[in-house]
Amino acid sequence: MRQLRVVLVGLAAIVAGLLFAPPAQAAPNFKAPYPCGQTWTYSHHSAEVRLALDFVRSDGGGTAGTPVLASASGTAYRYHEAGGAGNYVVIDHGGGWKTYYFHLSSFAISHGQSVSQGQQIGATGSTGNSSGAHIHYEQLYNGAGQTIRINGQSLAPYPGSYHQKHLTSDNGCAGQGRYWVDTFANAPGHASPTSTVQTGTLYAGTNYVFCKAWGREIRDGQGNYNHWWLKTDLDVGPAGQWVSAYYLSRWGNDEARDNSGAVIPDC
Repeated sequence: MRQLRVVLVGLAAIVAGLLFAPPAQAAPNFKAPYPCGQTWTYSHHSAEVRLALDFVRSDGGGTAGTPVLASASGTAYRYHEAGGAGNYVVIDHGGGWKTYYFHLSSFAISHGQSVSQGQQIGATGSTGNSSGAHIHYEQLYNGAGQTIRINGQSLAPYPGSYHQKHLTSDNGCAGQGRYWVDTFANAPGHASPTSTVQTGTLYAGTNYVFCKAWGREIRDGQGNYNHWWLKTDLDVGPAGQWVSAYYLSRWGNDEARDNSGAVIPDC
């Protein structure tokens, strides 16, 4: 009888553990790790661990130097591994969920900083064990790699090479009043759309702008021109300045659109 009681007590403990064990935490609504409106292609190869995906840009813009964005809010930590991940960021989203971002060319956050979804955490690069600029991206739950899901949709089955599947980002689009654009050269900043005095510089690459206004014409010797000016925060100089839409990498004369093709709203 004593042995039976011991067995019954053990079974009761197991049942209690099953009944009262904490439930698995739902994943955050992860978004793509690159700016709104950009389209990237992705692939997985046998050497990748933890169900990782590698992303490179496929919409005509450059991969290297493009901002890497937080897939969801959390606490970000920065690390360096010379022979592997290079410069990389880990974001702890709570509830056992983390995301990893490898091979960054630079960091945009401090160690232990709180970040919001869509906030830039670094720039795309090829540091560490990497043969070219890309974002190595992982989603982990309690330390185990998970099949990557963006906006709740699985990206499986993973392609074995680039340019088979593509993903357009909506990270940073909603509620932030920012429109992501590519510029082909460093653009001089000005205090107004009609000013001729340079106040700073917006570096070439992927940048955000807020809105547009009509101003003085910028024209080159090949007949390219633009009267639209874009309000933005400069890389060098004060915030809330203006750069000419002439410097946009795509679109035509007197056009001012973001990378997705949407017309940038008037200020």
